[in-house]
Amino acid sequence: MPTKIESKTNELCEAILEEIQKGGIRQRIDTFLSDATARGQYETLMSKGQALQEKQHHGQTLDPAEISAFEKDRDALLKNPVASGFLDAQEEMHDLQSSVQKYVAKTIELGRLPSADDLSEGSCGHGCGCHDH
Repeated sequence: MPTKIESKTNELCEAILEEIQKGGIRQRIDTFLSDATARGQYETLMSKGQALQEKQHHGQTLDPAEISAFEKDRDALLKNPVASGFLDAQEEMHDLQSSVQKYVAKTIELGRLPSADDLSEGSCGHGCGCHDH
């Protein structure tokens, strides 16, 4: 027999799945995953971006041609509707996840349901790592 928290968590997860479905998030992700061209553009861009970050992290000077190639690939990716739909879906998924996490964290932190003012304070809870130090 599930506990009340498990039962309510299942209800929350069902509501999240409905939101993902209703907002077309899942469809945009699936469309992207089945499009080899869009996936290839994305993977190339991510690889180039990671390589640039590693060079920068190790104190190496970034070659303007490398930066230009990255920007060219980024622009091409953003012009691909399947890829840009995927990126938007990723952002919506992240926002949904952050919103739920913040609401739960604030509830636990405050010992009550948070108000709109509580949620707009910019912190998602004590010890979360997002506080200004």
